[in-house]
Amino acid sequence: MSSQSANSYWKSNLKIVASLLIVWFVVSFGAGILFVDALDTIRFAGFKLGFWMAQQGSILVFVVLILAYMRLMDRLDAQYANDNAAENSAQSDEEAGQ
Repeated sequence: MSSQSANSYWKSNLKIVASLLIVWFVVSFGAGILFVDALDTIRFAGFKLGFWMAQQGSILVFVVLILAYMRLMDRLDAQYANDNAAENSAQSDEEAGQ
């Protein structure tokens, strides 16, 4: 993998991580602390939604975020594996022509 390709891969990885961390923060901190009074007006499974999000919902969202990260990284790895394979193929063709 070239240096430029590695830097691009790392930037893409950081964008994914930052996006998922923002979602995690909004759900856990926002729904569990900041917006709890507004969410408590809604009932979910017999509990106030603010309470439920602080106790159970944020954990479920965290598990979903782990699955999303896994899927997004699989796609990113496949994309850069294809780029790397094309780069290696071009390099081997160049070496064969010498």
